[in-house]
Amino acid sequence: MLSPFGLRPHKPFFHRTTKSIYLPAMQIRIINRSNNPLPAYETAGSAGMDLRAYTEADILVKPMERKLIPTGLFIELPDGYEAQIRPRSGMAFRHGITLPNTPATIDSDYRGEIKVAVINLSNEDFVIKSGDRIAQMVIARYEKATWDLTDSLTETKRGEGGFGHTGK
Repeated sequence: MLSPFGLRPHKPFFHRTTKSIYLPAMQIRIINRSNNPLPAYETAGSAGMDLRAYTEADILVKPMERKLIPTGLFIELPDGYEAQIRPRSGMAFRHGITLPNTPATIDSDYRGEIKVAVINLSNEDFVIKSGDRIAQMVIARYEKATWDLTDSLTETKRGEGGFGHTGK
């Protein structure tokens, strides 16, 4: 049974046949104007789904250069959820390709094309081809907050200690 937001109940259950815990998948509306497969989890334990570039021509990203890479994907997230766009660890380690605003957030009321801002932190040119896996997307629930203006905060052991206060 679906909730009013079109979501399946997100309650885990034990699967007798596979002997594993199963989390039902949330259904999200998506438009795919690319010729790439839909984002998918590569393994059963993956938190993120790979996003692929969708371009008419190869995109050259020079050292220290930033480029906005289209994906051809448009999504409709339910209220209370965001899509976080994160770097792919292999691209970051092997090629120095990462995201300058990570994690990037796609809000539930955004209906435009998902585009990924990449930066080349290496000393070598990098070419992105249509279909290349360029980032990963994690769907996450979030809470709305309101402010309670006050003159004091509850004391803690840490107090005002920040940036490196706990040592190495």
